[in-house]
Amino acid sequence: MTDIDKTAGPKDTPPARTEAIKAIPVRHYGRYVTAVIAIAVLFAIVYAFAQGKINWHAVPDYFFDDRIMTGVGKTLLLTVLSMLIGIVGGVVLAVMRLSKNPVTSSIAWFYIWFFRGTPVLVQLFLWFNLGLVFEYINLMPIYKDYWSSFMTPLLTALLGLGLNEAAYMAEICRAGLLAVDEGQTEAAHALGMSHGKTLRRVVIPQAMRVIVPPTGNEVINMLKTTSLVAAVQFSELFRYAQDIGQNSGAPVEMYFLAAAWYLIMTSVLSVGQYYLERYYARGSSRTLPPTPWQKVKKNLTTFSSRKVTA
Repeated sequence: MTDIDKTAGPKDTPPARTEAIKAIPVRHYGRYVTAVIAIAVLFAIVYAFAQGKINWHAVPDYFFDDRIMTGVGKTLLLTVLSMLIGIVGGVVLAVMRLSKNPVTSSIAWFYIWFFRGTPVLVQLFLWFNLGLVFEYINLMPIYKDYWSSFMTPLLTALLGLGLNEAAYMAEICRAGLLAVDEGQTEAAHALGMSHGKTLRRVVIPQAMRVIVPPTGNEVINMLKTTSLVAAVQFSELFRYAQDIGQNSGAPVEMYFLAAAWYLIMTSVLSVGQYYLERYYARGSSRTLPPTPWQKVKKNLTTFSSRKVTA
């Protein structure tokens, strides 16, 4: 009997040839059609504004006017002070909301429910007209005056914007604190750290990664919401633009001017928010995505190297 070599293959079979795969890109005609429609609509809007009865020359004439620049400064100041009140109040309310004490937790819940459930403009008018309830304010030997004299437009704006913002910041801070695993707190307590030290050293630094993005959005939203305080006679960017428009006979042009300044300020704040988010996201991933400036440098380096090679 002849032994058969099972491992041996057919000797006459030629080796298989591997052909290069020719990839044919998929054509997305819908994208081209959508792009053409979007560009056409954009040109139509630009043309409509260009043909409108708007004196565009008035915008650069008053863009750096002293009153406008004063309004920009007051808008930024009001934004910073209102956000400070909102952040501090939000942290306090978040801790109260998470407290095991039912009284403090209920007070925080009622505060958040009330201020989130009523419009900011209504709250501004309520603060401004509380003199009907409190005829005067009496702080014993420190201060005593009529409510109408005490509640200035600036104080009305700060209370109306800051206390309303505290309700939203409370929910943002609460969500950030709850996002930290409870094991972190238990481990810190096991090491002998107090509750306050655990919050400062362990919980809050990790919660900032969740708190910072919505807080940046709240800052930008606050900057725009400051325009409402013109209703309670506080002069800021929008109020100054209105006054200039009424005196110069170009009210619509001054609205465009105010919108341009709001866009500039919100753009600067958006850049700051972006880098602040990167700072607190350092421990969440091994490598952070490149910044826009890093992308530009990389593209320039790649383009120059290709040019030298060619």
